[in-house]
Amino acid sequence: MHRDRIVLIGVGNEYRHDDGAAVAVLAELSAENIAVDRLTLCDGEPTRLMELWEGSDLAVVVDAVHRHPGHPGQIHQFAVYPDLPEAPLDEAAAGTHGLGLGHVVALASALGRLPRELLIIAVEGEDYSIGEGLSPAVAEAVPQAAELVREAVARHRAGLDGEARP
Repeated sequence: MHRDRIVLIGVGNEYRHDDGAAVAVLAELSAENIAVDRLTLCDGEPTRLMELWEGSDLAVVVDAVHRHPGHPGQIHQFAVYPDLPEAPLDEAAAGTHGLGLGHVVALASALGRLPRELLIIAVEGEDYSIGEGLSPAVAEAVPQAAELVREAVARHRAGLDGEARP
């Protein structure tokens, strides 16, 4: 059975303003043909996320999040490894969907369904009302979030021959 080495998953809905941040990041990376084995958009449903990252060495998940008080456009990164389940996931990793990514990661860890490395890139949003288009702060953060994905993929590709993780 083929196992994906690197997967890039965007979680979001482009018809709920800033919840479309991941859609914008994936669009930018897809246009340049980023070197990943799978690039896909997901609604954030826990079992679907686990299926999408199953068998991967690196799974990068991009999502919009909201915090109180928030800083729209601020980006948070969380790395999670199966052997380090106490990874620092706070409510910033709790997305705008039913169960946040923090809950999905906890469930996947309990079920032994984490990838070898999971990187969450979370962009704080401002407006989750129905409609299209990102708020200015989130739109400005999209290129930086895309660059963080590029860097993670490049680091992983460079270290595929056994280099230790950070």
